[in-house]
Amino acid sequence: MASSPSLVALAVVALLAFFSPAVLAAGREERARIRVYVHEQFTGPNATVGSVAPSRLGANSTFGEVGVVDDVLRAGPEPSSPEVGRYQGIFAGADLADANYFSAITLVFTAGERNGSTLSLQGNYAFPVDDALERAVVGGTGAFRMARGVSMLKVVSTQTDGSVFQLDLVVFTPRRRGY
Repeated sequence: MASSPSLVALAVVALLAFFSPAVLAAGREERARIRVYVHEQFTGPNATVGSVAPSRLGANSTFGEVGVVDDVLRAGPEPSSPEVGRYQGIFAGADLADANYFSAITLVFTAGERNGSTLSLQGNYAFPVDDALERAVVGGTGAFRMARGVSMLKVVSTQTDGSVFQLDLVVFTPRRRGY
């Protein structure tokens, strides 16, 4: 006896629902909400961001520009706030028309309960940043092993020599089972 197309479709939908990540992860994930502040220095001997390869298309283009960043992560927006880690990574101009960059960032936690753990962020970095900049959390180590989630970066303040950004993260990790 031949199966009707609607029965086959119903079986496929039922299997997909049964094996969906939401069903498999129910009760098996932990969620962390994290807020840290990125302190970036543009100039001087303590500069934490810089271009290492200019665009080959000339001074008015960012396409092909490559840069690096090693900013301080702090618990608060004040320069005197406790340091909790580093915001390290690379960015590359990846848009011929606008100042948009691809970025790969690692948050390296060096203090507190997350000491020794990392989170990896990846995504587009567009200028100017009028609103929050959203990037994916694509992995991590230590307390954040197998992490996934989202990050939102927004400007708190900007001076001629640097900026402070608020970085909010929602991170999902598998519940630890002694691995």
